[in-house]
Amino acid sequence: MDSPPIVISASPHVHSERTSKKIMYDVVIALVPAFLVSLYVFGFNALITTSIAIISCLLFEYLIQKYLMKTEVTITDGSALLTGLLLAFNVPAGLPIWMIIVGSLVAIGIAKLSFGGLGFNVFNPALVGRVFLLICFPVQMTLWPMAVVNNTTIADAVSGATTLGIIKEGLQFGGTMTELSAKLPSSVDMLLGITGGSLGEMSAIALLLGGLYLMIRKVISWHIPVTILLTMAIMTGIFWSIDPEHYANPLIHLLSGGAILGAFFMATDMVTSPMTKKGMVIFAIGIGAITVIIRLYGAYPEGISFAILIMNAFVPLINSYFKPRRFGSKIKAKIM
Repeated sequence: MDSPPIVISASPHVHSERTSKKIMYDVVIALVPAFLVSLYVFGFNALITTSIAIISCLLFEYLIQKYLMKTEVTITDGSALLTGLLLAFNVPAGLPIWMIIVGSLVAIGIAKLSFGGLGFNVFNPALVGRVFLLICFPVQMTLWPMAVVNNTTIADAVSGATTLGIIKEGLQFGGTMTELSAKLPSSVDMLLGITGGSLGEMSAIALLLGGLYLMIRKVISWHIPVTILLTMAIMTGIFWSIDPEHYANPLIHLLSGGAILGAFFMATDMVTSPMTKKGMVIFAIGIGAITVIIRLYGAYPEGISFAILIMNAFVPLINSYFKPRRFGSKIKAKIM
């Protein structure tokens, strides 16, 4: 009797119902609570900023793929939508529309499609767009609208400093944390989102709920976000314990700025983060450490964006050292 034919097919051989499209839309869903809080705090400015970022990212991806790359248009896979949403979360509400469009072009055209599109980009596209805008337009990118006061305005909102900005500027001019404490929002305000900053700096609770949703859905694992926040807490805790008058306590560092947004939604990008759990931990420790160093000693009050991009560049090296075990290979038995 003839043996059955052997069918040889290309990998992957293990299939799952989870697709990149479903993953992208899961992340979008996870960001909805934080978006609603930013909408309450900043009103129409938050809606306009987010809408322009999303529409321009979708438009640039369509135009570049259709007419320059002449490849299949993939604007329905959710990646451009997510890039636009994350870009909006990394800029001030009320940023001039043309600047948002420029940031979208850099994020999609340079950081994503110039590398070949989804799955080939080395750096997080939204962060590349954000850092480009910050370097080119530092004044506009650091005009933060005040919280709640402006939630019914469309333009010309009153600006104020972020929590990290107040600390950075105050300490540089000889102030102490005791003197600055009256100017800082309370921990409750930072948890709820009643504070100035970018859209993605609003409401630690909303962002944590979104992060928890992603972990429950197994879109991300705990290794990167928890390690980033733990590294930041340990490092800032050491400095604070040595000199509490010139260093903010760890809780302020964790609840303010883009720490939670970066840890759960930016650093966990599957394309630009390591493949193995050990690699993820090393990657996250680097992000946490660089963030703290920039916050304490750098020119900018916030450093999470720079830290993630720097560690993105190390991902190929991390992956080459912490290689996943090959499918079908055996673990060497220990010799008794």
